[in-house]
Amino acid sequence: MAGFFLFCVSMTALREPELLQQAFVIALMVCAFGVLLFAFARPATALVVTGGLFLGLNFLSVLKLRYLDSPLMPADFIYYARSSLLETLGHYPHLWGLCLLIGVVTPLLLWAVWRWDRRMLVHVSRRRAWMLRSGGVMLWAVAFWVCLLPDGPFAEVHAKNVWEKLSDDAQITNFFVNFSDSDIRMPAMSDGAMAEQEWGATAAGEPAAAPRSPETYPDIVQVLEESTFNPANFTQCNVPECRVGMFRPDARTRATGPMRVHTFGGGTWVSEFATLTGMPQDIFGPGGMYAPYVLAPHVQDSLPRQLQRLGYLTVAIYPTNGSFLNGRNAYKAYGFDQFYDAGQLGLEEWEETDKQMFDAAKRVYDKVKKPGQPVFVMILTLAQHGPHDTDPQSSLPAPFNKGVLKGVNAHQAQNFNTYLSNLRNSDLAMRGLEHDFLDREQPTVIVHFGDHQPSFSGLIREMPRTWPEGLSPYKDYLTYYMIKSNFQGAPLPRYPMLDIALLPSMVLQAADLPTDPYFSAAIALRTRCNGLYTDCAQPELVKSYHAWIFDRLHVYQ
Repeated sequence: MAGFFLFCVSMTALREPELLQQAFVIALMVCAFGVLLFAFARPATALVVTGGLFLGLNFLSVLKLRYLDSPLMPADFIYYARSSLLETLGHYPHLWGLCLLIGVVTPLLLWAVWRWDRRMLVHVSRRRAWMLRSGGVMLWAVAFWVCLLPDGPFAEVHAKNVWEKLSDDAQITNFFVNFSDSDIRMPAMSDGAMAEQEWGATAAGEPAAAPRSPETYPDIVQVLEESTFNPANFTQCNVPECRVGMFRPDARTRATGPMRVHTFGGGTWVSEFATLTGMPQDIFGPGGMYAPYVLAPHVQDSLPRQLQRLGYLTVAIYPTNGSFLNGRNAYKAYGFDQFYDAGQLGLEEWEETDKQMFDAAKRVYDKVKKPGQPVFVMILTLAQHGPHDTDPQSSLPAPFNKGVLKGVNAHQAQNFNTYLSNLRNSDLAMRGLEHDFLDREQPTVIVHFGDHQPSFSGLIREMPRTWPEGLSPYKDYLTYYMIKSNFQGAPLPRYPMLDIALLPSMVLQAADLPTDPYFSAAIALRTRCNGLYTDCAQPELVKSYHAWIFDRLHVYQ
């Protein structure tokens, strides 16, 4: 049995990429063995169960990464297993047989090991044996807990950022580190009296500027352009290829400008969360970075939910497998009636162009649109997903196959040229989307925005930009937003910088729709903080806002 345990160590801990990560997993295995040794009082059983548990954990990690393109996390055993496990297995019938085999063989093997295992503490009194076993379990459990502490002996394994933890090969390490990373902390709040004083006037919600029936509400098409920003703000991006039409206002533009996001280089899912719920993930502490798993199930109000209440059909167009990062479950929690992933759309996940995504969205829209019912379509694109330096620059179409920018090194040029080449395609696709939805009589609002900047393998941070002095501190967290409509509406405010969490309230205003108490308060916050949220110049006002929306309106429970 010791040989089996060592085999499990070699197949799990020793497969971690870094020495410290290997030591971390071995320490956890030893502590788990100690707990089970005193719990079972059978050494062989403790060795087999410990090794089997970690081997099974590694197997599930590999399986999920292979089939669902996302790492295994503790939240999976709550949200994923509870909601979509059977559905997912239905797409992989050969896994059914494997599950049945494991379900039958494993109990038989464990019974055999238990049956012929040597018992410990058989020569001491029953009372003393139970005291020793209880003490041993507690001692090793504490040791296991200490190993998991973010500031404990393995603090260094906790130090990586969330994207690194979600994308590297340290599957077992990241699984256990995620226990502390998933902690949710509610933001600081004022007392109820202060919240009532500041926000009580919004409690009744706000009607539309011009009363209308749901049959006349505009359709809304919202596009999250992954890893997209306006390159004209970069000092060295001063050539025509950097001045792209999708960032320029025209006669249909209702609002546009820089948008402050809350993630860099990755983490599109938190931008999805913010732009659908009206809350930035970082107000909930480090665990907010896992929004689709730990925040989405507790959301009680959102942009899609408000639109549902107004009679809208809410539809999501998704470029990957619906199970990726709990997408299908999260979108259902956000308030979407229908969800279409890459497989359902007949697209190759991770490889879709913006045009393919927009064409698929139009096909779905034409299928679900009914007279008298407005539709909200949310489209997520991935055409700009990094890295931007995997293909040689010479493979890009002209003029991007040669030096476009002056004064940049070869690596920066490769990343930027790839980005600009993809951006030209996105710009052409956006024109097609606007033609499909704005060049018609049906009233429609189109919203598109960038969710975060790509990292360009870490090079983008050092590239100079031309932001005004007040925006320079946020240079790594600025993208763009654009709101257009094919009908005349009330003027929308312009801000030096708009927080992405306040974009949903701008969408409701652009569509001239009634707002419930939550979004009425969000509009008031946006007005009083000049487009900002967590960076508001009145932090006490934000605290009272949080007390209002969480303790009074219960938008998150």
